[in-house]
Amino acid sequence: MSGEDRELCLVTGATGYIGGRLVPELLGAGYRVRCLARSPERLRARPWFGRVEVARADVLDAVAVRTALEGVSVAYYLVHALGSGPGFAERDRRAARIFGEAALEAGVGRIVYLGGLVPAGDGDLSEHLRSRAEVGAILLASGVPTAVLRAGVVLGAGSASFEMMRYLTERLPVMVTPRWVRTRTQPIAVRDVLWYLVGCAALPPSVNRTFDIGGPDVLTYEEMMRRYAALAGLPRRVVVRVPILTAHLSSLWVGLVTPVPGGLARPLVESQSNEVVCREHDIRRFVPDPPGGPTGFDDAMRLALRRAHEAEATTPDSAAAPPSDPSPADPAWAGGTRYTDVRESPVAAPPDVLWRVIEGIGGDAGWYSWRTAWAVRGGIDRLVGGVGSRRGRRDPHRLRVGDTVDFWRVEKLVPGVSLRLRAEMRLPGLAWLELGVEERGGRTWFRQRAVFRPHGLFGHLYWWAIRPCHEIVFGGMVRGVRRAAERAATRAPRSATYAR
Repeated sequence: MSGEDRELCLVTGATGYIGGRLVPELLGAGYRVRCLARSPERLRARPWFGRVEVARADVLDAVAVRTALEGVSVAYYLVHALGSGPGFAERDRRAARIFGEAALEAGVGRIVYLGGLVPAGDGDLSEHLRSRAEVGAILLASGVPTAVLRAGVVLGAGSASFEMMRYLTERLPVMVTPRWVRTRTQPIAVRDVLWYLVGCAALPPSVNRTFDIGGPDVLTYEEMMRRYAALAGLPRRVVVRVPILTAHLSSLWVGLVTPVPGGLARPLVESQSNEVVCREHDIRRFVPDPPGGPTGFDDAMRLALRRAHEAEATTPDSAAAPPSDPSPADPAWAGGTRYTDVRESPVAAPPDVLWRVIEGIGGDAGWYSWRTAWAVRGGIDRLVGGVGSRRGRRDPHRLRVGDTVDFWRVEKLVPGVSLRLRAEMRLPGLAWLELGVEERGGRTWFRQRAVFRPHGLFGHLYWWAIRPCHEIVFGGMVRGVRRAAERAATRAPRSATYAR
């Protein structure tokens, strides 16, 4: 089938969490994709950007939306005004009406919308859930065959609900919680959400209805936080319930403890007072369950957590990255806490001379800053049962992946370019040290980056306790490496020209 013969899908919200992950899934399934975005430039960092059409439009602009829908077979409606401040529900209603009318005029064959699970017979819905239900109803009445998928908590790195749970559990060994922690919900892995969304593109025209989608586990929020803590290797969390803690006070607390924006946290917290459990699983009559069946909570957590053990956990660069992984376009607050200390300096030495200094670091050469502090840190590590700095190096001049360097191990090595070391000393978290050589503007630059992923509350306290020492240790290291490279350059034959 030629490219022009393939069905064209329009994805709204392609800069968002679900939309950005849906696009590569649709491309992989053989569809052509057009992305509708208010700011298309935000899509340029996506690895699939060159494979899609892009339409600039605001969903409240009826003319632009109608133009974007021309020639579209399936339109995915994945936008909502949640977190945009007061009046978000009215903006959502207007946008849904405009989209439905434009899709009917353009002859779109199907609309697919992802909404929220709604409790049975419960008229006291949060504004967030009520708005999601209203949007679904508007699209179902548009005259275009519509599939409304209703999901609860979506489990995956970058999902607002997941990130809120992650931060609360990791940062609070003792949690003071409101009554909603006992509310039952049926979470679903993001990979399963995407599976059903893609499958809905092939629904027959006669299907115009809602479908509840969820994972195999029904859990309370308290159970989810406890299981998350266990899977993340955190000590058992103590949960103290306070019945008088209102949704408003809870959202303020979430805003204080986590980096999730308050405008987003409050409607999410308010929604958690509603029990949301699937009442049917009719979707499997039209779209088979994912291979192996729906993903369980524990497996979804393992998928979401697996990149936490990698230094570059927030920057996957492959179009084939699993949807449970973080994305470069996820909000800055997503992906868990990662503290960094980044420093760089121009070096009056050729790149190869600077690289020799970098590759020879540690062991007898030392770390080029406050030698006593490094020795004391190694001694403390030995006292608490760690490896200390007694291991030294295999070779004083050359490194290879897997080598030990004092209490570090070489995790990644690009000769002449970069070295990444993973800490093996006892720490309340995971740490890396990255050293690199760059050429910019005809000059040699040394770049140094320390990364720390805290483990529990003590990990955060550890980072802030040692932060005052960073200028001495890390700043001194940059200056020491620079001086060592420049001294080596003055002794080397002047066969190369370099900037001073």
